[in-house]
Amino acid sequence: MASSTSTSTSGGSPFEYAPAPESRAIVDLKPSYGLFVDGDFVDGRGRSFKTISPATEEVLAEVAEADEADVDAAVRAARRAHTRVWGRMPGKERAKYLFRIARIIQERARELAVLESLDNGKPIRESRDVDVPTAAAHFFYYAGWADKLEYAGYGTTPVGVAGQVIPWNFPLLMLAWKVAPALACGNTVVLKPAETTPLTALLFAEICQQADLPPGVVNIVTGAGATGAAVVSHDDVDKVAFTGSTGVGRSIAQAVAGTRKKVTLELGGKAANVVFDDAPLDQAVEGIVDGIFFNQGHVCCAGSRLLVQESVYDELLDRLKRRMSTLRVGDPLDKNTDVGAINSGEQLQRIRELSEVGDAEGAERWEVACDLPTTGFWFPPTIFTGVSQAHRIAREEIFGPVLSVLTFRTPHEAVEKANNTPYGLSAGIWTEKGSRILWMADQLRAGVVWANTFNKFDATSPFGGYKESGYGREGGRHGLEGYLR
Repeated sequence: MASSTSTSTSGGSPFEYAPAPESRAIVDLKPSYGLFVDGDFVDGRGRSFKTISPATEEVLAEVAEADEADVDAAVRAARRAHTRVWGRMPGKERAKYLFRIARIIQERARELAVLESLDNGKPIRESRDVDVPTAAAHFFYYAGWADKLEYAGYGTTPVGVAGQVIPWNFPLLMLAWKVAPALACGNTVVLKPAETTPLTALLFAEICQQADLPPGVVNIVTGAGATGAAVVSHDDVDKVAFTGSTGVGRSIAQAVAGTRKKVTLELGGKAANVVFDDAPLDQAVEGIVDGIFFNQGHVCCAGSRLLVQESVYDELLDRLKRRMSTLRVGDPLDKNTDVGAINSGEQLQRIRELSEVGDAEGAERWEVACDLPTTGFWFPPTIFTGVSQAHRIAREEIFGPVLSVLTFRTPHEAVEKANNTPYGLSAGIWTEKGSRILWMADQLRAGVVWANTFNKFDATSPFGGYKESGYGREGGRHGLEGYLR
């Protein structure tokens, strides 16, 4: 893969780093995959679709597309497992299965990481060092809660059958966020992974078999929007958990309104990353880069709006551009890669369209100079300056490696600009004044506020948003609430 050139000097001559690709041999890709229902892989009744590598556009596998009859079979299997086995099982016994799953995820970590990067396009370093370990941590954490639910404060009675729909940006991690607390509380699951990234969910089905999880406790139905709609609208689903776009989340809320279903929605974001003039600028630059270019900006809580105090604007921008120039764009399986491929052609088109809107609105674009590969879906790390609150690139979620930069003079102006958004998922604060951090955190309408860091996640900490970023919390003790009556 071509990349932006990171150079060093040896004898007066610059040189590029040698590639360090991770081997694909550890992954046993099957030519086709069925649905996982009642403990077994079964053929779907409907059609199939191709899942491709966004870095090369090669077809990785054919995957079954579940129709309403397939979803119904999965829900019925989940209901039987809940009624006869899982819902009756003591918490300490359920915990043993969750611990077993967590350990198998650790044992198969390299396989999961390579498959995630192949199917999603994210750099292997992120899959290896963030996604897979954090997924295992969630199963370990909720295994510990399984026999202690009376201390959580939300009751001890499971909801029943959970219908869960997850996105393509963190396929395995979002699965863990949803499946682990559901199982710990005694629920069974019908999970629908994103159509562009189904492979690690199907590998997780194999892990469930390896862990001897009772049949029907976890069911995985692959497909596109129609499959997800069938899961959400099924009459025998007691709980709906969705992570994805605000538009789809709004449709789900309307579909379940007036029913007995519990709902958790984790939706879009347009996070403000606020840098004050007393901030440690080099540390802030690292946080800014991590906040918007991690996972190609495919992060609902990405710090896509940078608010900089005017007195340090020029200095911070110079440092940020220098740091961005060292980012390597290229092969997701290369351990040197910082920014991988955009997940799909459709998402790349949206990023391009909104970036062109930024140009048309008069913002100034600066992007990393790099030779992008000729196949696959790629977009260079980009920043827009001269952005105002009225610009669409400051208001709409781009969901890509694009940063909008605004300025402020006073803390009150920073709060006003940070909160001037329909979203409320996350925010970052960069300052050496502890009192300012506490004041800002109290003023910002965001579900998660990071201080002098960004994108730090832990299984023990709740995550969720306000306004159009959804409702309910996932992670931590609070993540049990949605799965208990």
